[in-house]
Amino acid sequence: MTLAQQRRRLAAAMEQRGLWPARAPWIRQAAEELPRHLFAPERLWYWDGHAYVPADRGSEPDRWAALVYPGPDDATITQISSGVPGSSLSCEAVVADMLDSLLLEPGHRVLELGTGSGRNAALAARRAGPGNVTTIEADEELAATARQTLEAAGIDVTAVCGDGAAGRPDGAPYDRVIATYAVDQVPWAWIAQTRPGGRIVLPWGRLGHVALTVAEDSRSASGWMQGLAQFMPARGIAAGRRWQQVRGNGLSTRERPFTRDLSPLATNVHLQFALRVALPEVQITTGADQDGMNAWLHDGDSSWAAISALGGGKSVADEGGPRRLADELEDAWDRWQAAGEPDLYDFAMTVEPHQQYVWCQTPENPWWNTDTPNRLQVGTNPTSS
Repeated sequence: MTLAQQRRRLAAAMEQRGLWPARAPWIRQAAEELPRHLFAPERLWYWDGHAYVPADRGSEPDRWAALVYPGPDDATITQISSGVPGSSLSCEAVVADMLDSLLLEPGHRVLELGTGSGRNAALAARRAGPGNVTTIEADEELAATARQTLEAAGIDVTAVCGDGAAGRPDGAPYDRVIATYAVDQVPWAWIAQTRPGGRIVLPWGRLGHVALTVAEDSRSASGWMQGLAQFMPARGIAAGRRWQQVRGNGLSTRERPFTRDLSPLATNVHLQFALRVALPEVQITTGADQDGMNAWLHDGDSSWAAISALGGGKSVADEGGPRRLADELEDAWDRWQAAGEPDLYDFAMTVEPHQQYVWCQTPENPWWNTDTPNRLQVGTNPTSS
């Protein structure tokens, strides 16, 4: 398919699934005026089952076009660093959802953290107006390329290279702040540089995105989870250890029957999010085979568990290390069920200068705070954990 055909296919999928925000029609118009391919480099990357390999526009135009315009929930990988994605054109559905959550109005002064290709900043500028968007990128090469792309598109955005965690105090206070990379803890600078009543939208913990409103006294910010958003972490955050690395060559030290149906662990995003909050340092992956659903857990340190389907609805849990991760999984799952199986939209976050916490339904029901590290990821197989 040609570039134009791929573009029409993605637009049709967004329309069919109702992914363009009804309350913010400007987002769809801006996305049509600033199409993805204008911000895509000549070389893109895709996973061939073993590694990320390049696809160049000049030699593989059809593949390149398909990568620029994938499905609504798929990102376009624009940079590979040390064998893993370093930057991307975010999936169209999440771009639209996060901009909708920002509640952006004309004249708002916007700070974006994570320029990447520059497209998200360009879309925001279409709404906020010329000169009202500042975007920060840690990678000097990406920042320079985005600046050139924005200028070529006639978009008046201030694009600078710097540390996104520090924000940009020279331009504060901002009406809106948006991050395009995931954080486990929200930098206080983002709160401090946003005006009272201002809004901050960010991917939290690589699984959901949250919209925070700064309190009138500027001493805190709180807000609800808005939806799913799987973004890359801040630059400099090392990739976590894999399940095989944590297990090593050690044999199972504990084995027991596991009677719970694992299917919801792979399909229920609300359960996934609740487990992500309740077990912040545990990584969980799932995969199905002819015997049923399997799961692999590890804490990034020395404890691991493998829950293996045996067929006939039976499973067995093998574990190693000091923690009993299969038990912890069931305890957290039970807590979610006892709470009435809350949606991810029932969770919210509060950020204060010296602490931040995620709570469910009311602030008096905290599920996570900064006393505990935050690294849980939900995947589809043990080699990608």
